[in-house]
Amino acid sequence: MSATAQVAEPSPDQTAFRRILLASEGRQIPPAAVARTVELAKAAGASVHVFTIARIHGTGFGMPTPGLLPSKKEWAEQRDIVSKTIRRLERKGLKADGHVLGTRNATKKILEEAKKEGCDAIVMAADADRNRVTGNMMWTQEPQRVRRKAKLPVYLVTDA
Repeated sequence: MSATAQVAEPSPDQTAFRRILLASEGRQIPPAAVARTVELAKAAGASVHVFTIARIHGTGFGMPTPGLLPSKKEWAEQRDIVSKTIRRLERKGLKADGHVLGTRNATKKILEEAKKEGCDAIVMAADADRNRVTGNMMWTQEPQRVRRKAKLPVYLVTDA
């Protein structure tokens, strides 16, 4: 299993990150994404903030509807993803923390979290790029939306 970054790599003088956001729009964080984060963080001794989204599926008549909110099981799955990822990062010698947030707009919250936590880069697992017109409507293309809207380096890691 190999990982490839889907964006142009920053120049070597820009890779001294102090804090990295390892984010997920709800999917499992694969070992390739953790490895890429470790590689970027070890270069400068950066800390890592792990952040996942518990997806809210919408609203009914403009109001939150309990059936559309994440279930207890979905919240638990996301908290489990965060805790396992933090343990993997700590075993690699990195300082890590993290949490889960429920939202309908994952891109917006991931970018807000990066700013709030003072992150210099974002790492996300991603599917292959799709057509921007049809892909823009798909939840699985959230990492590509983050990459388009971010003002900081975004590393998208795909499993080959």
